Amino acid sequence: MGFNSFQFILLFLPALLAGWYIFNRFEKFAVADVFLCLMSLYFYYSFGASFLVILLVSMAGNYLLSFFMDRISGKRVLKTVGVLFNLALLFYFKYLGFFVDNVNALTGGTLTARQILMPIGISFFTFGQISFIVDRANGKAPHYPVLKYVMYTVYFPKLIQGPIAFHEEMISQFEDKSLRRFDADNFAKGLMSFIIGLGKKAILADTLSKVVVYGFHYTYYLDTITVTLVMLAYTFQIYLDFSGYCDMASGVSLMLNYKLPVNFNSPYKAATPKELWQRWHMTLSRFFIRYVYIPLGGSRKGKIRTMINVLIVFALSGLWHGAGWTYICWGLMQGLLVVWDNLGIVGVKDKDGNKSGKFLFRKEPLLWIPHSLGNAFTFIMFVVSLVFFGSQNMTYAIQMFKQFFFFTYPGFLYKTSENMKLAENYLPRQLATQLHMSDGVMNIIYVTTFVIILLISAIVMTRKNTQEMVETLRRDGKTIAFLTLIFIWSFVSLSNVSTFIYFQF
Repeated sequence: MGFNSFQFILLFLPALLAGWYIFNRFEKFAVADVFLCLMSLYFYYSFGASFLVILLVSMAGNYLLSFFMDRISGKRVLKTVGVLFNLALLFYFKYLGFFVDNVNALTGGTLTARQILMPIGISFFTFGQISFIVDRANGKAPHYPVLKYVMYTVYFPKLIQGPIAFHEEMISQFEDKSLRRFDADNFAKGLMSFIIGLGKKAILADTLSKVVVYGFHYTYYLDTITVTLVMLAYTFQIYLDFSGYCDMASGVSLMLNYKLPVNFNSPYKAATPKELWQRWHMTLSRFFIRYVYIPLGGSRKGKIRTMINVLIVFALSGLWHGAGWTYICWGLMQGLLVVWDNLGIVGVKDKDGNKSGKFLFRKEPLLWIPHSLGNAFTFIMFVVSLVFFGSQNMTYAIQMFKQFFFFTYPGFLYKTSENMKLAENYLPRQLATQLHMSDGVMNIIYVTTFVIILLISAIVMTRKNTQEMVETLRRDGKTIAFLTLIFIWSFVSLSNVSTFIYFQF
């Protein structure tokens, strides 16, 4: 039952909102909290009963550790136990198979690991609880009442795909009684954000996924032009998929009067790789900065150590996204690009043409380039890095690079574009069939549809992001008509619903 499902939109969300505001209206705050927790647990249960058991075990283990931190000495030991407990759960369900495979490859062994179904969103709720345990041991977090801790952990808008919200920023809102009253302005903004996010996902991302899945499956058959378009489609799809989820999650939360931390801020507008990672999955970046980069020494132990720390963080970020060498290579490539930024060989001017930025090895770069050129370089390198991110394994990734750099044109673009058989181009297809037009005409229809979807996606990503739109859109007839059209179009498209990409992480 994802956000983009009939069950969620027609049943779960209306029931949740009605119950939440009715209980709070009569000041039954504890009952409202229990109701929200139970609904959140049911939301997670809809993905699998066994997943819910693992979530409950994780939550109970962390809460017990927090309980004992004020009752026995040795908080550092309990912090270590807590971090290891969380990482052990994550390792068992997400990385055990990858670890066994690599041990066998190195030793020639025949160890086996039984197939384990990874709980949805385990990386997100595990990192959230690691942050709590570390802060608790360091004296930066109290031992919260059990109900508030459960609310923080299972709060469904952030549970399965983030953002990785810290305990203090959510529990402080849960404890604020003034936020329990219905706020028409927040509700309207939340609804607008949800509809825009649903449109990004159902209309654009899911449409592009048809080509992306096909392209990565038939990598060996792709020609240079098709590889280029498939990679653009994947770059746009992953943006619209994750951005759409973030919009929907923040929208649902705002309907409840709670604000989630911003997790996505137009990353393709970035002019440097460093800036891109200040805009993409922002809560994951801040988690690694607070709990990995700074404890490793950050930038305090010399320039070489700083670069090594950056590479460690990005390698772990890649591994966080998936148990595979392709993800690690993707993370390291992004880390190297950030290190390149820090070297200060090339500087990027801001939009006004001003020279700005801090560099690790130089006070002044050897070369300054325009903002637009920096933006183009950052985008192109991100597209290239996604070859690793989207490929089945390293063999497929290398083959994808070969198909791109060694120019071929066997005409596989037409075969790939046939995946654009959509309801939106039904009439042109029917007309071509009735007039007995050649297959070439049908191919033109599919390729044209593909290119149009790419152009629309590019336009969406270069305009105002959803947060900016929600704050500036006038709530007049035109806006209502526009949002109604997007909602109906998206709702109809849910018959071809697919899961969000970040569910697997």
